[in-house]
Amino acid sequence: MTSRTERLLELLALLQSGRDWSGPDLASKLGITERTVRNDVEQLRELGYPVDATRGRAGAYRMGSGARIPPLLLDDDDAVAVAVGLRAASAIAGVAETSARALAKLETVLPARVRERVTAIRTSVDQGPANTDSNVADPELDPATLVAVSAAIRDREWLRFELAGTAHAVEPYRVVSWQRRWYLVARDAASGEWGTYRLDWMKLKQPTRRPFRPRPLGEEAYTELVVRTVASSGWKVHARIEVFAPADEVLSRINPAVGVVEPIDADRSVLVTGSDSYEVMAVYVGMLGLDFRIDGPPELVDRVRELGRRYSDAVRAAEVS
Repeated sequence: MTSRTERLLELLALLQSGRDWSGPDLASKLGITERTVRNDVEQLRELGYPVDATRGRAGAYRMGSGARIPPLLLDDDDAVAVAVGLRAASAIAGVAETSARALAKLETVLPARVRERVTAIRTSVDQGPANTDSNVADPELDPATLVAVSAAIRDREWLRFELAGTAHAVEPYRVVSWQRRWYLVARDAASGEWGTYRLDWMKLKQPTRRPFRPRPLGEEAYTELVVRTVASSGWKVHARIEVFAPADEVLSRINPAVGVVEPIDADRSVLVTGSDSYEVMAVYVGMLGLDFRIDGPPELVDRVRELGRRYSDAVRAAEVS
């Protein structure tokens, strides 16, 4: 026979599954009387769980929305952070199912004001394909920026912000998470051109409350746009590298997210690429396994020269030993 604590936890798990439960169904499931079900539900309410009940022949119990999230006592920002983390983890093999289930349980007890924020993020964020890592620390994103941008997407309102000293007014459509960075895909309100914008570089202005009529892309096009344009605009440093190989050969050796390849002639092409550091860029261009030439920027030239010296020293050391 289970203890009352174990029974309450089992009852709580049933109620957090998101479905309605009649008194007889709960009693049968838990092996107790309907009167005990009523007493246990009252105990959960005293502990702070918002259990709703409807009376009558079609009556049922279900977990409702409370003023706070018991018993963790998370504040609104904590709850949003947990939901965003679970959303990201749902794309990781091995924990996808449990993360999605945990997120569903969390959403059933979120207060309405928090649930709206989480729903805005969940319905407006995609994840791009994993590619390569970096020796540069991940940028810090203010959760308030993600919430505000997601709300503008949900409400279909113009978004105004400043980025690298330039003011922007855009129609926001989707946020894409890629390489642990967050990008907004939006249409410029004046020119109508599509663009991608790093959220951690944004300085948001006051909400415009100005609605727009959506002209969306296809569902997969948002991530594709980010993957295609980040190499030339979304990284901290960029370069154009001449590769002594046809464009098709270069493309066959890289993930499309690495950069854009432009043909020069039958035997040469240009790789337009970017990174958060010249050191990382120097390493990865060497991994192409193809001859190349770098004329600039000077910082990249220095990193490649230094890398070449290290390789030469390593070979000489091996010859000596």
